[in-house]
Amino acid sequence: MITILGIESSCDDTAAAVLQDGVLLSNIISSQKVHESYGGVVPELASRAHQQNIIPVVDQALKKAGVNKEDITAIAFTRGPGLMGSLLVGTSFAKGFSSALNVPMVDVNHLHAHVLAHFIKEKVDDNNQPKFPFLCLLVSGGNSQIVLVKSYKDMDIIGQTIDDAAGEAFDKCAKVMGLGYPGGPVVDRLAKEGDADKFKFNKPHIQGYDYSFSGLKTSFLYLLRDELKKDPDFIEKNKADLCASLQKTIIEVLMDKLRKAAKDLNINEVAVAGGVSANSGLRAAFEDHAKRYGWKIYIPPFGYTTDNAAMIAMTGYFKYQDKEFCPMDAAPFSRVVM
Repeated sequence: MITILGIESSCDDTAAAVLQDGVLLSNIISSQKVHESYGGVVPELASRAHQQNIIPVVDQALKKAGVNKEDITAIAFTRGPGLMGSLLVGTSFAKGFSSALNVPMVDVNHLHAHVLAHFIKEKVDDNNQPKFPFLCLLVSGGNSQIVLVKSYKDMDIIGQTIDDAAGEAFDKCAKVMGLGYPGGPVVDRLAKEGDADKFKFNKPHIQGYDYSFSGLKTSFLYLLRDELKKDPDFIEKNKADLCASLQKTIIEVLMDKLRKAAKDLNINEVAVAGGVSANSGLRAAFEDHAKRYGWKIYIPPFGYTTDNAAMIAMTGYFKYQDKEFCPMDAAPFSRVVM
């Protein structure tokens, strides 16, 4: 029996999960509210909060799973990318716990883990996982990538943003409208009440499968600037329509390139992952493409869209089976290419 303890601390969520023979037993997340008043994650505050949260979170994950620490086969942890101060907390804890229990460590690439979240099983007979090769649209606050997944450890980025990520565009445009942080979920909620065809924003013309969202973001800001000169209450009067139009444009940009990649590579197994995969408009677009183009789609449960330890444990489980262990002197990394 293989029992993996997963630890995630790449940004502002402290998380721990227990996975046994590929089946998830527990997945505990402690979110940090302290950043909301700053309009974004403050790295120093995040690392301090991780130090306070990591032991209680791991303890709770073990108790919920009904597993003793002596039952742990290996410890999987996020080595990067992410905030260095936050990663150091998780890495240090993993090293200490590994040494105390005399069990191996498995280092996990956070982006790989988002893709492999689709393989998490909540029941033994859960067999709805993508078949290799498949395409995965990985979209979050920091990443917008099209990934060709040939196996759990063989992934190629065939398209990525050359500037801003989709999630960043959502959050920054929301911030300008005074919607708070994180703005993406607020945009999604308001978009349901608005007219998605009310406003038009620039779409990038980038070669291949790469993305760009800086021009779209700039055109959004210019529209607000020009309209606010005419009417200081423009944003308040058009908030829902602005959100709906922004969301529609971002999703069209994402799906246009993904559709092109699926056609060119003749792949109909298509998944979505990352924080922006919680967006209702993007999920609806995937459902629509499944009907129109015969895609077999994989949309993660909401609990696996944001940063979580279940996906870390799942990736760790694959790597453990191949005996890909991590040395004690391994250092975390803040940036990496997949």
